[in-house]
Amino acid sequence: MNLAIMASIVKVLHIPRITKYGYCPVYQVVRNHWNKDYKPGPYPVTQKERDAAAKKYGLLPAEYEPYPDDGLGHGDYPKLPAISGDDKDPYYPWDFPEHKRNFNEPIHVHADMYGEDRYNVSFKPRFSRLYMWTSFLGVVGGFFAIYFFMEDKKMFRPV
Repeated sequence: MNLAIMASIVKVLHIPRITKYGYCPVYQVVRNHWNKDYKPGPYPVTQKERDAAAKKYGLLPAEYEPYPDDGLGHGDYPKLPAISGDDKDPYYPWDFPEHKRNFNEPIHVHADMYGEDRYNVSFKPRFSRLYMWTSFLGVVGGFFAIYFFMEDKKMFRPV
């Protein structure tokens, strides 16, 4: 019954006529904004190239600093400060509030690592590393000591 209803809906809508090219996958391929459009350009060498790259990313030439040309492929992408999602204002009227970012705002190269549900750059742990290691080794050492000293004293029900 459900298949008959779906077939009649498709027949009535004439899905191939809705898109310009006949079917949706071709429409998806032909439209603008491919991934190649977001690929960074070559590393800027001259001041004119640096100014053009700063304008491309919506930054002032004074605040634009590219990543060093060390072969990682960052090209002219700006070296932005690492700010986690937890550090951004939750009450600011973001264009994309789920990611806390605005339209046309350049994102960090490692933006996939700095989300709200991931690594926090400015996280301050409650305890020092020395305290954590001392606690860990104390608990593990205590269990090992109990096991070592009680190994020859087996407990069982004398039946």
